[in-house]
Amino acid sequence: MTLGTPLSLVVMNEDQRPKDYGNKTMDRYPRPSHADFTYLAKYGVKASSGGGRSSARETIARVAAGAVAEKVLRETYGVEIVAFVAKVGNIDICPETEEDPVRSGNTKFMELLQTITKEEVDQFLPVRCPDAEVCEKMTELITKLKDENNSTGGQVVCVVKNCPVGLGEPIFDKLEAVLAHAMLSIPATKSFEIGSGFSGTTMKGSDHNDPFVSAPKPKDVDMAASTSTSAIPRSLLKTRTNHSGGIQGGITNGEHIFFRVGFKPPATIGIDQFTATYDGSDEGVLAAKGRHDPCVVPRAVPIVEAMAALVILDALMIQQSRYSLRGLIQG
Repeated sequence: MTLGTPLSLVVMNEDQRPKDYGNKTMDRYPRPSHADFTYLAKYGVKASSGGGRSSARETIARVAAGAVAEKVLRETYGVEIVAFVAKVGNIDICPETEEDPVRSGNTKFMELLQTITKEEVDQFLPVRCPDAEVCEKMTELITKLKDENNSTGGQVVCVVKNCPVGLGEPIFDKLEAVLAHAMLSIPATKSFEIGSGFSGTTMKGSDHNDPFVSAPKPKDVDMAASTSTSAIPRSLLKTRTNHSGGIQGGITNGEHIFFRVGFKPPATIGIDQFTATYDGSDEGVLAAKGRHDPCVVPRAVPIVEAMAALVILDALMIQQSRYSLRGLIQG
């Protein structure tokens, strides 16, 4: 039971190896594709311990806050947020094909979004891809790259279930824009797409449009706040398809929100790489020391869920206040 005061958490990180970053070579040379150089250019100082604020270590605070946000969403509106690894390298849980190029029209993929749970995803640790055969292939690839001191990227899919209608703003703070902002703030991210995404750009409007249908009567479990006059009501409409990914005009339409986040290969690898010194006076070879993730995508799953929860709860609180005020004015 919270007391109404700010929540404070301290994480004692004892599994740290700052000496890995203290060799003379890494002091002279910025790591290729890492934030060493840009951090120095911006602030005039260089983080001495593995990237400083650019390190994914900072995401532990996001996950802690996101856990609180997820609980609020679940207990007030029955909102469930589930993310999972959908792609590692070129191995995809639901690959696009010539016959079925649009992922939001892929029956297997859409059924997976409807049924997937956190518990199911956790059965596939450490890769977190909820398909045994695909997960095994991903594991083999990651293991191979680790042995080669190399790395690869991939994609995380996230679905927000039972989201109330009306969240988000119509212009600059469209909900998909705020979600993209949040997701692309996570270290190593390079892409974001929602709903049909880029594949949807190849469709005709007659195929891509989501026809409206009457919504079934909501269950009590989905209406935790239904007895309150200030509660956001459930939508009276649903859509037959969901190419829009649950958001239209920047505002939620009551359907599941789903999106993909792309992560690049980790920049720090154990292979010698050509680079230049910070001042540009010399060129040479850098062999980075320390621990290296061959793929960060499985680790990103709870971070994506946390950032989604923070965005959705912010939007819900804004709409809740608007709806409450509207009720007072009409009353």
